[in-house]
Amino acid sequence: MATTTRPNERGFTLLEILVVIAILGLLIGLVAPAALRQLGGARISVAKQSIERIGTVLDMYKLDVGTYPSTEQGLQALVERPTGVSAWNGPYMKGGVPVDPWNKPYTYRDPSTRSGHEYDLCSAGPPDSSSAQQPICNQ
Repeated sequence: MATTTRPNERGFTLLEILVVIAILGLLIGLVAPAALRQLGGARISVAKQSIERIGTVLDMYKLDVGTYPSTEQGLQALVERPTGVSAWNGPYMKGGVPVDPWNKPYTYRDPSTRSGHEYDLCSAGPPDSSSAQQPICNQ
């Protein structure tokens, strides 16, 4: 039995489908890089805000204990009582020691290596192939 096409049947030609796919590919190629740049900027903003929040928690720790945690005690002192500390009123943070938006631990150092700061609290920032990557630190 032979099949015949009817003149009133409608459909898309292969050329029309290829044109639509090409247009979609161009749109994705133009929009995706901009969206990824926005995501990277948002993570940096979250890291800065997290550093400020942890800094506030460190200030609460200092009010209770009298000093900031040592480098050896680190941020773990905000979650578990360090040995030899009697005035600890924690835990100061729930859920354990926080990590930065790239799932790396924050770097904490007391005393600070920067002038005008009591301690250093930094995120290494986004993983980048450039060697000029600057860490995101407390102000």
